[in-house]
Amino acid sequence: MSSTVRATVVQASSIFYDTPATLDKAEKLLKEAAALGSQLVVFPEAFIGGYPRGYNFADQSPRGKESFRKYHASAINVPGPEVDRLATMAAKYKVYLVTGVVERDGYTLYCTVLFFDPEGNYLGKHRKLMPTYWERLFWGFGDCSTTPVYDTPYGKLGSVICWENRMPLFRTAMYGKGIEIYCAPTADSGDKWVSIMTHIAIEGGCYVLSPIQFCRRKDYPPPPEYLYSPSEEYVAPDSDSIVWAGGSVIISPHGEVLAGPNYEGEGLFTADLDVRGEIPKAKFQFDVVGHYSRADVLNLTVNNHPLVPVTFTASPSKIKEDEKMDECKDI
Repeated sequence: MSSTVRATVVQASSIFYDTPATLDKAEKLLKEAAALGSQLVVFPEAFIGGYPRGYNFADQSPRGKESFRKYHASAINVPGPEVDRLATMAAKYKVYLVTGVVERDGYTLYCTVLFFDPEGNYLGKHRKLMPTYWERLFWGFGDCSTTPVYDTPYGKLGSVICWENRMPLFRTAMYGKGIEIYCAPTADSGDKWVSIMTHIAIEGGCYVLSPIQFCRRKDYPPPPEYLYSPSEEYVAPDSDSIVWAGGSVIISPHGEVLAGPNYEGEGLFTADLDVRGEIPKAKFQFDVVGHYSRADVLNLTVNNHPLVPVTFTASPSKIKEDEKMDECKDI
């Protein structure tokens, strides 16, 4: 296993309602990160598909329904052509790529993180377990069948999205999987968020990478196509008014801030992670699911089976075979 990995968190805005253009922007940023020598690049929550900050999805008028239709059209299928393109990018720039997307599964959308290796293989995904507050109006709920942690040459890689990081039991489940490079894309921002990320780095004895979008009002469509709540009169639609301040960070297992936070604009924030060198030192003092646990008193059971609303007792192909047998019997 390699002793260090150069990692970059991307702080940038999606191009809302324009997924092809956002993919072009992602490739440009990925190229810049690769030029810095990065081997792992992490993009923000919902970067592909967009985070509808400020929009009132409680609006059930024809206008509100049309806005959701556009948002649904901007989401991506997994797998699908956009996933293929992201895989090609990862191979082209020889990086592990972790990115937030809005996943479309039928007519339900999910806040999802996708993982790719430097050979261009799509590794899998994590669907956000609990959409936060008003996000429940437009995103569905994930389950623990999509909470992967991947072995890489640099350490065990996984992701916990936004306020999932406030869920102690979910954090514990990820620690139980041995996560060492903990990616935390989010729509949160500010000093409190940095404090949460610092706590997780110390609690989990892991490196924490938290990329956050930086957006101005002009990064979203103008009204009436996109109305920024509570009222456009407070945010001029063509202005440089900051509506999402960024604050991306990388934090060591000892709680040291290695890169960021930055609240000034888009950018790439990079640090070298020494997983084999630093994590054992952190775990020596505190191993939350190891020598500092008390399984005789406290333990956690995780249901990692897919939770589906409809289950068929036989596959469609088996049903067709049975129908053919019945037809033969009738002859």
